[in-house]
Amino acid sequence: MKRIDERDIIFSRANYKKGSPSYNDYYKNNPDKKLIDDSIRSRPNICSEGSMTYNEINSPMASSAFDFLSDIKHLCEGNKSPYKIEIDKYIITKRLKGLANHYGAKLVGVTKLKDYHFYTHRGRNENTYGDEIKSNHKYAIAFAVPMDVNMINRGPMLAEVVETSKAYVDVSIIGMILSYYIRNLGYDARNHMDSNYLLMPVLVAKDAGLGSIGRNTILTSKEYGSCIRLGVVTTTLELEVDEPKDFGLDDFCSICKKCAYNCPSSSLSLDKKFQENKNYNWTINAESCYIKWRYLGTDCGVCISVCPFSQQLDSIKNVTTFKDNLPLISEVLKEYTKKFGKRPFVPGNPSWMR
Repeated sequence: MKRIDERDIIFSRANYKKGSPSYNDYYKNNPDKKLIDDSIRSRPNICSEGSMTYNEINSPMASSAFDFLSDIKHLCEGNKSPYKIEIDKYIITKRLKGLANHYGAKLVGVTKLKDYHFYTHRGRNENTYGDEIKSNHKYAIAFAVPMDVNMINRGPMLAEVVETSKAYVDVSIIGMILSYYIRNLGYDARNHMDSNYLLMPVLVAKDAGLGSIGRNTILTSKEYGSCIRLGVVTTTLELEVDEPKDFGLDDFCSICKKCAYNCPSSSLSLDKKFQENKNYNWTINAESCYIKWRYLGTDCGVCISVCPFSQQLDSIKNVTTFKDNLPLISEVLKEYTKKFGKRPFVPGNPSWMR
């Protein structure tokens, strides 16, 4: 797989301030994106006044979480102890997984880092814009925190982004603890968190065995579906690696298509996974998706909620794999329709937000 330039992702592009060095450089090299990006920047931001779901009391719950994450992102890297502890890779892997679990991660895996995991250049922040990404880290610990499905099922309303922002905080704190711990053992470690990634957590988590990537382009685990948030810590410390796990998500997504049918912006593909020329079809139209976010004032969450795996259905729990098993897939979809109809939806806010 080819590496991706972080300057090209929609979250970077939406942040380029008109007249800034990053703005001038990016649109000099990508003039075709300027018109739509300027249009996006002219719209209210997520959780901001003017968006559909804005509430002067509740919206800052989510925006405050992102403010906090911005304030701590400089802690992702730090000095290691000069005293290196020699430790068996099996033992330290067990310790790290246990520590992540103790702090709230429900899925944890380890993989060797590959070139395609990393962005080529940074793009999210003005002070690091265009920096080439190089790393001597060899291993990555990927972990996932489940989100409250009843909050996500309220998407695309405000309660959904309150939950997703909380989960970003949760994984960021876990990553901080793991990276500080590893550095105290005398090894380099870096926490990769919201707006301060050097790599793509979805690809790392897939290779670490946390789940697969389906039609909605999000990492989906058998245990929690797409209703998770991911964190990654990279390190020079040698660890015991896990293998990717295939529970038949490709076969399931080929039939299900609920995320594409329910997407409010029609940003997901209804086509088969690969075209005849082998080009990959299960991608997202990032512009139309993000424009919808800015209109709503939330990060939507519908494609997370409608995934049958996110709802932890009884017909899924005891199945090892859905690969080449149409009857099992049909059974799940029947249970889903009986329970939720077209899609799960919880109206209104939880009582503590009312």
